[in-house]
Amino acid sequence: MTLTEIVEQAKGLSRQEQKELIKLLIDALVLPETPKTAPQKSHRLSELRGLGADIWQGVDVGTYIDELRDGWGEHS
Repeated sequence: MTLTEIVEQAKGLSRQEQKELIKLLIDALVLPETPKTAPQKSHRLSELRGLGADIWQGVDVGTYIDELRDGWGEHS
């Protein structure tokens, strides 16, 4: 029996029977809980200091911010 045939048969059920079918399917198909993995090492925000600094090399922060602010009015 194909999935399409099953769906067509399910359409013939009453609303209550459809709800029961859905519940039965969900209960039957719930995946077992995944085993707990080793605890993740927590990190401090300060560990991100300097990350991506190379992207901003040669960029004047004041000019960059001014350009962003100038563009704000264009999108309203």
